[in-house]
Amino acid sequence: MLEKILRVNALYDFYQPLLTPKQQEYLDLYYLNDFSLGEIAESHQVTRQAVYDNLKRAEKTLEAFEEKLGLFRKFNARAALIKELRDQTAELGSEERRKLDAVLDRLEKLE
Repeated sequence: MLEKILRVNALYDFYQPLLTPKQQEYLDLYYLNDFSLGEIAESHQVTRQAVYDNLKRAEKTLEAFEEKLGLFRKFNARAALIKELRDQTAELGSEERRKLDAVLDRLEKLE
């Protein structure tokens, strides 16, 4: 369950602007603010089932975006390569390591 929550949160970080306002709000409340289905339903004057259905639809939408665009997958691959490069810099002299670390820092900050 924790793995699913982490994945939904990560996908949400990448694809939030592509979701409807209602999907954004429900995902915010449920995954980021730890509201229950009942609490969300009460605050929006809908049924728990309506909240559940909307969340499931939003999760499927996030997965569809990831399948087509792959931003999260690419982010993870890039992070793994940067880590591998950083590990390799340990064998370099201090000046070369400093220069390469500066480039890797800039690469990490790219969106």
